Amino acid sequence: MTDLAGLETELRAAVRGEVGFGVTARALVTMDASNYRRVPAAVVAPRDADDVAAVLEVCRGHGVPVVARGGGTSIAGQATGTGVVLDFTRHMNRLVGLDPATRTAVVQPGLVLDRLQEAAAPHGLRFGPDPSTHSRCTLGGMIGNNSCGSHSVAWGTTADSVRELDVITARGLRLRLGRDWAGAPDGLRELVAGDLARLRTGFPELPRRISGYALDALLPEKAADVARSFCGSEGTLAVLTEATVRLVESPRARALAVLGYADETAAAEAAAGLLAHAPLTVEGMAADLVPDPAGLPRGAAWLFVETGGETAAEARAGAETVVRAADVLDARVVTDPAGQRALWRIREDASGTATRMPDGTEAWPGWEDCAVPPARLGAYLRDFRSLLSAHGLRGTPYGHFGDGCIHVRIDFDLLSEPGVVRFRRFSEELADLVVAHGGSLSGEHGDGQARAELLPRMYGAETVALFERAKAVWDPDDLLNPGMLVRPAALDTNLRFAALPREPVSVAFGYPSDGGDFTAAVRRCVGVAKCRTTAVSGPSVMCPSFRATGEEEHSTRGRARLLHEMLAGELVTDGWRSTEVRDALDLCLSCKGCRSDCPVGVDMATYKAEFLHHHYEGRRRPASHYSMGRLPVWLRLVDRTRTAAVVNALTSVRPLAALAGRLGGIAPERTIPRLARETFSRWERRRQHRRTQDWREEARAGRRPDLPARAAFLWPDTFTEHLSPSVGRAAVRVLEAAGIGLLPFPTRRRKTRRPDDGTPRAHGMSVRNPRRTRACCGLTYISTGQLDQARTVLRRTLDLLEPFLQPEPELASEPSPSSEAGGEFPAPPFVVLEPSCAAALRGDLPELLPDDPRAARLAARVLTFAEALERLAPGWTPPRLDRLVTGQTHCHQHAVLGDAPDRRLREAAALTGDLVGGCCGLAGNFGFEKGHFEVSRACAEEQLLPAVRQRAPDTVILADGFSCRTQLEQLAGVRGRHLAEVLAEALED
Repeated sequence: MTDLAGLETELRAAVRGEVGFGVTARALVTMDASNYRRVPAAVVAPRDADDVAAVLEVCRGHGVPVVARGGGTSIAGQATGTGVVLDFTRHMNRLVGLDPATRTAVVQPGLVLDRLQEAAAPHGLRFGPDPSTHSRCTLGGMIGNNSCGSHSVAWGTTADSVRELDVITARGLRLRLGRDWAGAPDGLRELVAGDLARLRTGFPELPRRISGYALDALLPEKAADVARSFCGSEGTLAVLTEATVRLVESPRARALAVLGYADETAAAEAAAGLLAHAPLTVEGMAADLVPDPAGLPRGAAWLFVETGGETAAEARAGAETVVRAADVLDARVVTDPAGQRALWRIREDASGTATRMPDGTEAWPGWEDCAVPPARLGAYLRDFRSLLSAHGLRGTPYGHFGDGCIHVRIDFDLLSEPGVVRFRRFSEELADLVVAHGGSLSGEHGDGQARAELLPRMYGAETVALFERAKAVWDPDDLLNPGMLVRPAALDTNLRFAALPREPVSVAFGYPSDGGDFTAAVRRCVGVAKCRTTAVSGPSVMCPSFRATGEEEHSTRGRARLLHEMLAGELVTDGWRSTEVRDALDLCLSCKGCRSDCPVGVDMATYKAEFLHHHYEGRRRPASHYSMGRLPVWLRLVDRTRTAAVVNALTSVRPLAALAGRLGGIAPERTIPRLARETFSRWERRRQHRRTQDWREEARAGRRPDLPARAAFLWPDTFTEHLSPSVGRAAVRVLEAAGIGLLPFPTRRRKTRRPDDGTPRAHGMSVRNPRRTRACCGLTYISTGQLDQARTVLRRTLDLLEPFLQPEPELASEPSPSSEAGGEFPAPPFVVLEPSCAAALRGDLPELLPDDPRAARLAARVLTFAEALERLAPGWTPPRLDRLVTGQTHCHQHAVLGDAPDRRLREAAALTGDLVGGCCGLAGNFGFEKGHFEVSRACAEEQLLPAVRQRAPDTVILADGFSCRTQLEQLAGVRGRHLAEVLAEALED
């Protein structure tokens, strides 16, 4: 038994970096992006090479294994372990130097690839290999796995880009590895000299041979390159502390030829023939991985062939040459950089998209990246498909067709014993198939635990024995990442799912995409870690809290890991009451960015609401849950008592505001927003009353009222109603100018008797027992996890609106005869101005009340402001403003609703410029809660506030969400406006 107390004491005394023995620190690294899970003893974030040496010395004394970990995106299990995990991403993440003259860079192992690319780009240089995880994978991890990426047909693997490596062995030797035996440990040269024949004949010649140790790189005719041989050793030989890498010249211009084929086999057979044209990439994928094929040429599979040149014309000519040489169904050449990025994003997200089959069935790695000679890829794929069918399995291949490397996730059943048995049997037979085609079990991600057991089938027992001898030369104590590559753990042990409960957990949300199973929802996170991206790209949002803190526990993946461990019950032992999970979720903004930006659709906002619901069940909640979580109750009370002016006066007195803030759990840095003197509904009732009188007068005069052809309800959300009714008034002006009639929103529900059991039921057609109520989306209750109250509020809303939620055909695109004649309006929709409220109605409502058919009907009838104008007034032309805009797309708009109609409306109104991505940071109650202000401000400073400060004069600042407008006012002193306000002002002018 390891003396953990003694180990902790010695590590804390010897290491200047962070030493974590706590539950959270360990839970975050139990898994990588593979099928495997191991619980470590501790996590250490070393500050420098001296810290690494100290950790190795202490662990050697205790006999505790050491596992080096980068971004944790490994797919074969090699970034997990039971000993001490070294996390290089926190401190040893610097670009030490970059020399454009020699085209080299010196990097630390925790440096994220994109940071190196950004530094090299101004010099016209780049690092050649670029895995799809380039925004979060580290150089150390790439060296450990010998990663490749989409440009390997041009620039090779990571090993091709390595010059020198500084490493520390398990016994403390500091070596600088390079050519001509530089840095070789004692005994390595003798090992090679004793087996030259095997090294020359026992390793298949493949562009993507990653499996095993690259001992053939030590041959004299290959310059005895110890650094190159070290690449792909998966942290089993020594610990990397610094690397000198080669950079390549990046083409000044690029073009992308997208080639369409009938299926992936046809694409695979065509790929090898395109290599003669010196492309930068030859990537392949099939239609099953593309949710929306818009922008792609006709076909069921595609090759992405990139070409480069000194000029755009030269790059385009290369792409057109490729198209002429290819036998395709259809093709498209894209030279616009933005268009290319959009297409590449489809390919990069495949690693996550592939984790679900088209019918929603889970699919898993394990045979993620085996490679065969490119000329044999088509034949291999046919045999691979046949083997899948023979085992009753499904998978969709994609990947680096030009290098013969195929990625595929397969719908293994890893939850049952028969399923695991089939997983093993299939793995053994597939290994034999790959070898029969002259291939490598790994072509990019390494062997890890997933394939190391099968290496004898590829290399034979004697070569594997040579690997073991090489490991002993470097690490005679087997301290570094044991169980990987040599003497491996069995491929069907340590599976991450083994510890999870087999029966569904009782939950409040319906989780329709996961069969109602919360455990399956948590399993969605496979660890590809797109949420760990440190910079916003385009309109994306995920994950603002991680970008603000840089802490793994504040990433979507980190939170999913903690939820996984909570369900497993081994490390996190107190279930829903876990303080570790609560604290990690505390800084989740509930922005829902992960719902759209995560390739597998993890919805951490929903998981957070679920957790808070159970965590505080039967217990006292934080003060902010009562003050802001029940905001609609307090605001309606103010409205009924007509005390808005009094409340505003009191909160304008600083001591009273501070006291109210403390009692309500509000951050002291925040100013309490002022309430409207007149709510939107009161104004609207007065307006409707005047309009009704006008109609009556027209009728008395014998004139028929001019009724609109289309009608809708304008939803009186809490924020528009009580805090910014000016937005509602502006929307009324614009919608009616577009010819959309606004119906009086129902406020009375009536009691009747159910015919079946006699219990009271609300129904709008009764005339007995009228009772005034208000519609509410339940947003504030949901975001604070008060799900019982949320369901009560939502059922009350459905009761109120039931007369308008009867089953009927979808809203027609043309007015019906009855509506044109002034009769009934067909299925009037509900226009919701506040994006977060619209998202709650469209997304959360049907998931909280999955058994109530009215919930789905209401969700289907919710329209945003721009959607309402586009669908109900398609012929209307907005006023032309000819102005620049800046601001930020609301995160819920981006994640749940989509902003395409908004972009089209802005274009029609001649509002030019793009809104930035990310999140404003206020996020409803989040930014107002005590302890959240700094993170809230950091989120705003990432994109929104810089864009506003850099705006040109007379630029319109758009912010459709009340939270976004409040954040702008309180942090930047500027007024953001809803698009409805901007258009209404133009109509007035």
